[in-house]
Amino acid sequence: MEQKIEVQAADKVKIHRPDPDKRSNAYSPRNRIYVRDVKGTLEWFRRSFGFILLFVFAVLPWLQWHGEQAILLDIAEQRFRIFGLTMWPQDFTILAWIFIVSAFALFFVTTLYGRVWCGFMCPQTTWTFIFMWFEKKFEGSRNQRMSLDKRPWDFDKFWRKAGKHTSWVIVSLLTAMIFVGYFMDVRELFTQFWTLDAGFWATFSVVFFAFCTYGNAGWMREIMCTHMCPYARFQSAMFDKDTVTVSYDPNRGEPRGGRSRKKDPKELGLGDCIDCYMCVQVCPTGIDIRNGLQYECINCGACVDACNDVMDKMNYPRGLIRFTTERNLQGGRTHKLRFKAVGYFVVMVVMTGLLIWDISTRVPLQVDVLRDRNQLYSINMDGWVQNVFTLKILNKSQQTQTYKITAQGFERSQLIGDDTITVGAGEVATLPITLAVHPDDVTERVQDVIFTVTNEAGDVSEQHVSRFLYE
Repeated sequence: MEQKIEVQAADKVKIHRPDPDKRSNAYSPRNRIYVRDVKGTLEWFRRSFGFILLFVFAVLPWLQWHGEQAILLDIAEQRFRIFGLTMWPQDFTILAWIFIVSAFALFFVTTLYGRVWCGFMCPQTTWTFIFMWFEKKFEGSRNQRMSLDKRPWDFDKFWRKAGKHTSWVIVSLLTAMIFVGYFMDVRELFTQFWTLDAGFWATFSVVFFAFCTYGNAGWMREIMCTHMCPYARFQSAMFDKDTVTVSYDPNRGEPRGGRSRKKDPKELGLGDCIDCYMCVQVCPTGIDIRNGLQYECINCGACVDACNDVMDKMNYPRGLIRFTTERNLQGGRTHKLRFKAVGYFVVMVVMTGLLIWDISTRVPLQVDVLRDRNQLYSINMDGWVQNVFTLKILNKSQQTQTYKITAQGFERSQLIGDDTITVGAGEVATLPITLAVHPDDVTERVQDVIFTVTNEAGDVSEQHVSRFLYE
């Protein structure tokens, strides 16, 4: 049974308290969590961050850059395009830097403010609350949902359940299609999927990720946060007494108990906590924050808003449950600058600098030179020594480029064949070319030769060292 807090005309608070051992929010495999709605400043922030995340996720694959999809992680072609940057498997160091910077940014924020990522911006949290919104629209408030689940099946219960699950499936399909749209042309995907013209892997990917979204946000919910997310397990390694987390103030709240609104709790020997369990009912993971810091807490602040609302009705000061630190609860002063936080920040800054350096020094051109293995060398009609090479030129840019090839290493040499080539954006071109060298300049059996490939504008150039053979 859900507890109710009602301010009576006689200025008393009527509390309907459930049996602690039979609370509907106590997690067990056979007992689902019915989350109560909550309103407040933190809830507004959480919804705002969720909408921003959802908007960015849905819009990014539709953006265009120079007539092409701005973000396209084309696994089949082994080409990742992010606006003006095209990355190939050879550029995975950039991706590694991005992951490292993101990890240390998460560690830094966690050290300061706990699991705020989980509570405010994690996709699992965002999509779970989207699904809960549809659940509320079709099945009603927490009390109504609990009552509906206990009722026998009838037409009213059937259409409400069917409407909820239909909306879940639609959201899951749209989510999966947008996600897969990051890995293939999103416009073609939306057209081909609904006309049943999509290929096997595209269709399989959409169905698979739709199933995952439906299961995670619709059914598993808090299980993902409490049992499957690795972050919940190792977050404690980043916590200390100065980490800001959602905390209950036992010095102010204990001992708990119901009381008249006009009575002074100190006269009754009670703290400010009226033991209404509202903090438990609004918790998406079903924990009681009054039991202390728990790994299941995602720092969403729902219990803070719920408790502040109760404190307002009781005319007590807010903050019985609040974002604070263990040191602050013990009467000390929170230390913002500490070794762990500074260390994470310094590493994050250094890694960010390396990422920027790697991107800024990246040359959008790759050249490989292969010698002809069938013939070491030959002598042409003029008596010059010839070696045959094959150049493989990869244009990493997003525009078609024309390149000129030159060779250095000998005083008298010439390239026989076409020394210019046009390569399309993101394409690899092969160019066979013969290098002829005056025999008087060949002083050793094996000598280095440097091939230079330069674009027409002259702002992109790449060199490759090969070997010139002669006996």
